[in-house]
Amino acid sequence: MLSTELLKKIRRIEIKTSHLVTDLLAGRYNSAFKGRGMEFEEVRPYMVGDDVRTIDWNVSARTGEPFIKKFREERELTVIIAVDISGSLGFGSQGELKREMVAELAATLAYAAIRNNDKVGLLLFTDRVERFVPPRKGVRHVLRLIREILTTEPVGTGTDLSVALDELNRAMKRHAVVFAVSDYQEAPEEWSSSMKRAALRHDLIPIVVGR
Repeated sequence: MLSTELLKKIRRIEIKTSHLVTDLLAGRYNSAFKGRGMEFEEVRPYMVGDDVRTIDWNVSARTGEPFIKKFREERELTVIIAVDISGSLGFGSQGELKREMVAELAATLAYAAIRNNDKVGLLLFTDRVERFVPPRKGVRHVLRLIREILTTEPVGTGTDLSVALDELNRAMKRHAVVFAVSDYQEAPEEWSSSMKRAALRHDLIPIVVGR
């Protein structure tokens, strides 16, 4: 059972961030990323003017005629918000906890996603994966993500972004847009290789929370 204070906090974040999405992100959401992925649809005979880079050489060799691969644009994106909930996020400035600020940020991204009919999921991490909420659509799902950020009590005491990114690479087989939210107070060399691996498969966007 959620407390009245927590419900008020979630509602306040919902109202504030939904207005931010309406006022600031309308029309800019898709342009922020590399673009939607392309899914293979079929092969068809080559026609003059087709891009030769799309020729399917295997099919062309079998048939004796040039064929090209036809792709279609994926209809939706998958957005994953990876949030560092280690102890350093428990301290805020000017009376506001960093975690509440992160919850507002995550809610803004999540509302932008669902308004574009995209799926959004959440991964909370410290020096381990604390919680993974698979991507889904809908306002109720966004409210759950806000609640998880505000209420999840971490078991780990440190921060290890590489653990979070490696888990995402295992869990997400298809391309996703990944927002990695942390204060990045600890950034050892091993994070770099994990970020490079994640960036090969996904759009990886680090977001630094004010220290």
